[in-house]
Amino acid sequence: MTRIVALDTFDVRFPTSRQLDGSDAMNPDPDYSAAYVTLRTDDPSGLAGHGLVFTIGRGNDVQTAALQALSHLVVGREVDVVVNDLGGFARSLADDSQLRWLGPEKGVMHMAIGAVINAAWDLAARRAGKPVWRLIAEMTPEQIVGLIDFRYLTDALTPDEALALLRAAEPDRAARTALLLEQGYPAYTTSPGWLGYPDEKLARLAREAVADGFRTIKIKVGLSVEDDVRRCRIAREAIGPGIALAVDANQRWDVDDAIAWMRRLASFDLAWIEEPTSPDDVLGHAAIRRGIAPVPVSTGEHTHNRVMFKQLLQAGAVDLIQIDAARVGGVNENLAILLLAAKFGVRVFPHAGGVGLCELVQHLAMADFIAISGRMDDRAIEYVDHLHEHFVDPVRIREGRYLAPMSPGFSAEMYEESVREHLFPDGPVWREEREALPVSSGE
Repeated sequence: MTRIVALDTFDVRFPTSRQLDGSDAMNPDPDYSAAYVTLRTDDPSGLAGHGLVFTIGRGNDVQTAALQALSHLVVGREVDVVVNDLGGFARSLADDSQLRWLGPEKGVMHMAIGAVINAAWDLAARRAGKPVWRLIAEMTPEQIVGLIDFRYLTDALTPDEALALLRAAEPDRAARTALLLEQGYPAYTTSPGWLGYPDEKLARLAREAVADGFRTIKIKVGLSVEDDVRRCRIAREAIGPGIALAVDANQRWDVDDAIAWMRRLASFDLAWIEEPTSPDDVLGHAAIRRGIAPVPVSTGEHTHNRVMFKQLLQAGAVDLIQIDAARVGGVNENLAILLLAAKFGVRVFPHAGGVGLCELVQHLAMADFIAISGRMDDRAIEYVDHLHEHFVDPVRIREGRYLAPMSPGFSAEMYEESVREHLFPDGPVWREEREALPVSSGE
């Protein structure tokens, strides 16, 4: 019998702060990073599963240590048992009595659990010879419901309600699969809009994005309202009236500040404001939504579990949500969130602003289209044009749309050379960074 024989972890960091790629009002100098995990097996073919947690530099070592802390819960398990009961596997990690005390179901430990769960999905999909989106899309409604932990959700979504949603979507799965393969899935791009970019670069990249087929661009806001008015004007003039423009404050404001600030920006016909305040402030989001209507409000990339999403939806606090493949407890918990969104009729625009996130979250959005919501015409997956070259199965974009990945797995595997070159602190890239620092003139 084949077993998992090792859980290998790697602190991988990319010096993206050099060009201010990824910069926003709360994170001015990010180094996009991945706490990367591989589940190795004793299968002679070299079968393995890969996952990651996205961070922005400092603290990636802490996240990597959290991944390693799960080794004793995973190593030695039979692969058949894991891949045939991914729901049970996920619950066994999230319910570990001692590790759960560190959350529960939030923060560094929960993200580590999510990455290991995602690695198990990668392993299962590789073994099945299918990409993860297709693996989910071909499951029965009963199998999908069996993946989900409904604890704390049943006041908003019961297993029977989830089953009814999935069964309603089942008859047209084949047609939607064919449509996805033919057309791809809509994307929107944040690549022009990082806060550290000069105005000329914002305008140029925005025009290029429209020429490349993107129908929505997003820019970062939140440091200076006057600067934001100017940058929104530049972006709107560059893309024209027929392209959607979204803004993202990355949690910068208090509630009253958010309302006042957004009233200054509302004239630019905004598609949404993302993360206007603390991701934990459900009532704050609801108040902002009332205060700036009809500008839509969204959040989600830092929403730490399905319970928080449930409350945002129950409170009528959001018009749309972002899901993140590496923030919550892996594929299983994201399926719960997608079902909650379908129940409440709220659109999902998956977050993908980070290393590996585009590769992962495309699978979830595509599975949602086929097996859950049946919708993609009124939503899109975020896309940023950074670091895809380090992945064995990188995203493919054509005319502003994600093409469905065809290789088996979760598209999470990084090239060994990329991992080796970017290991922190002693990989060649980081040695060169240290050597390039100016020599201190002190004693």
